[in-house]
Amino acid sequence: MLHLIKLSVGPKDVAALAAIQKERLRTDPPLRAWTRMFPKRIGEITDGGSIYWVVAGFVRVRQRILEIREEDWDDGTRCAALVLDPTLVLVEARPTKPFQGWRYLKPEEAPPDVSQERPAARGLDLLPPKLRRDLAELCLI
Repeated sequence: MLHLIKLSVGPKDVAALAAIQKERLRTDPPLRAWTRMFPKRIGEITDGGSIYWVVAGFVRVRQRILEIREEDWDDGTRCAALVLDPTLVLVEARPTKPFQGWRYLKPEEAPPDVSQERPAARGLDLLPPKLRRDLAELCLI
């Protein structure tokens, strides 16, 4: 199993990402995320792998990748369509520096899911992004 990590460009929090995906699923199913570069390790990714979304500078949530297929963008260029499970799973927030495209993420390096034993901190999405990053770097959140 292997995961991907990718920046969520646009949404400022997990709720905004969920709203965008809900509308996309309604208007153009199945739920997909597109990327220019096609992963070479498809078998490992689709064998239980997830995409970990970086939202406002933090890895915050993940989704299972059900399938990876070749599709075309509107201009006819080829792209990879990551078919996603619509369920967003919160993970322990981890600060991440910006990067382009996606990266492979080994399971042992992925942040753990938020569980009932260790629920997500409340109200963190209301803090300004810089303050959230500073607090995370100090291991306070």
